[in-house]
Amino acid sequence: MTAGVNDRFDFTAPVPPVHQLGAVHFIAIGGAGMSGVARLFLAAGVSVSGSDARDSATLRALEAEGATVFVGQRADNLGADVQTVVISSAIRETNPELAAARERGLRVLHRAQGIAALLPGRSAVAVAGANGKTTTSGMLTTALQHSGADPAYVLGSELTTPSGRGTNAAPGSGPFVIEADESDGSFLTYRPQVAVVTNIKADHLDFYGDLATIEATFATFAATIRPGGLLVAAADDPGAVALADRHRAAGGAVVTFGTSEAADVRLGDLAPDAMTATAQLTWQRDVGDVSAGTTRTLTVPMPGAHNLANAAAALVAATAGLGQGLDAVLAGLAVYPGTHRRFELVGEAGGVRIVDDYAHNPDKVAAVVRAGRGLVDASDDAGDDAGDDAGATDSTAPTGIAAAVTDVPAAPARRLVVVFQPHLFTRTRDFARDFAEGLSAADVVVLMDVYAAREDPLEGISGATIADLVRGPEVHYVADRDQVVAHVADLARPGDLLLLVGAGDITELGAPLLARLAAVTGADRDLEERLT
Repeated sequence: MTAGVNDRFDFTAPVPPVHQLGAVHFIAIGGAGMSGVARLFLAAGVSVSGSDARDSATLRALEAEGATVFVGQRADNLGADVQTVVISSAIRETNPELAAARERGLRVLHRAQGIAALLPGRSAVAVAGANGKTTTSGMLTTALQHSGADPAYVLGSELTTPSGRGTNAAPGSGPFVIEADESDGSFLTYRPQVAVVTNIKADHLDFYGDLATIEATFATFAATIRPGGLLVAAADDPGAVALADRHRAAGGAVVTFGTSEAADVRLGDLAPDAMTATAQLTWQRDVGDVSAGTTRTLTVPMPGAHNLANAAAALVAATAGLGQGLDAVLAGLAVYPGTHRRFELVGEAGGVRIVDDYAHNPDKVAAVVRAGRGLVDASDDAGDDAGDDAGATDSTAPTGIAAAVTDVPAAPARRLVVVFQPHLFTRTRDFARDFAEGLSAADVVVLMDVYAAREDPLEGISGATIADLVRGPEVHYVADRDQVVAHVADLARPGDLLLLVGAGDITELGAPLLARLAAVTGADRDLEERLT
C-alpha cells in the first residue's frame, strides 16, 4: 500500500447520485458510521439491506425503518436485486459478502462515497481533523436547527435529545453536515461548500506513514472545496495554520478561529472548568455579515477549553460559511445537547459519578482528562467555599455533571479516576509516551488491554506499554477485561469522578460498573444497619 493512498477506492472519481444506485446492501450496517448512511438512504427511498456480526438495537431500529437486516455475514445475504454494496475500510476482501459482490461485478462504494451520493444539489459542510470532529459537527447541526435551517446530517455518534439518545443521521432540506473521517483518505470525496479543519496531527500513521503525508492530504482536502466556498481553520494548531496559509495563497477564502492573537474570530476570557463553559468572542476583522470589533459571549453546556474551540469552529461555519444569523447560532450552541460517548454522563452510584468518552488518540485523551481534572478541582473549590457559606442559595448553581461532582461531602478528597482502553496496537506502540503524559493529570489510572479493532496483535505491545510510562497517579493494569468492573468498583470511593475512555468496547462497562457500585453500597448499608 502506498502511504496516504487508499488502493481500494478512488476518492477523486465522481459518485453516481443515490437514485442511480439501485438496491443497496450495507456490510456491517449496525456500526456507528454505517447505520447513519443506511438511515439516510432509507429516507431517500432506496431499497436497503444490510448485515452485522451480531444483533443490536441499531439493527432493530433500521429494520423498523424499512431495511432488511441479517445477523451474521454470508454470501447469500446479498439479494438478487442488489446493485450496490457499501463498506468501510474495516471490511476485508475476505468478507464473504464482499467476495460475493466482487464475483457478481456489483458496484462497491466506500461509506464516504455513499454519503457523497446524497450531496448533488446540496450545500455541504465537511468537518475534519484529528480531534473534535463529532462534537463540532453536532454543535453545527444544533446551531443550524436552532436557526431554522433544517440541516441534514451524518455523524459518528448519536445526538442526544431531551428524552435520551437520538440519532446519528437525519434527512433535512437545508445544508448537509458531514463528520468527515480522514483516517483512510475518504474525506476527499465530498467536494464541500465549507470545510472545517479543527487540527492536523500525527494520527492514523498505519495509513499515512508520517505527518508530512497527512498534511499533504489535508491540502488536497482543502482543494476540493467548491468554488466560492470557505475553509474554516484552527488558529491555535500549527498544521491547520499552515493549511490556511497555503489555501489562502492559492486564492481560497479562509476564516480562522481560536485563542491566537492572529485568529479572525478570537476566543478570550475562557472559563472552561464547569459544565457550562464560557468565553468571549471578538471578531478581529469583518467576517461575513459580522463587523470587526464585534464581541459576544459564547456559552456551551459542557466542560473544556477544547469544546469552546469546537463551538467557535461551528459558529464560524454556520455564520461565515452558511450565512446564518449570529445570535441564533449562539443561542443554539448554548443548548447543545451533546452526543453519545462525548463526555456523556452514564450515571451515579455509591457517590461515584461515571462519564463515558470516545477519546482514543493522545490529544483527545489529554483534553478529556483535563476537562475532568477541571471539574474535580472546581468542585473542591466549591466545597471549600460552601463550608464558609452554609445555607446560602445561588440561582446560578451548577447543573448536570457539574452539580453531581459538586454535591459531595468535603471529605475524603475528590479524585479523578480514569479507566483507559487503548485503541489499536500501532497507535499504542507509536504514542505510548504521549498517552502516558495525558493520563498523568488523573489521580488514579486503570489501563485495560488494547482493543484491536481492525488490527492483528503486535508482539510486546499491550496496555502495560502505557501503564509502565505513567508517572504521578496511582496506576493499575488489568489485562483481563472481565476483571475490570470488579477491580474499578473495589478501588472507587465516594466523591470520585470516574472517566471511561476509549473507542473500543469499554463503553459496555458503564452499566455493570454502576450496578456493581450500587450493590457494594447496598451491602455496606445492610452491614451498618445490622451492626447498629
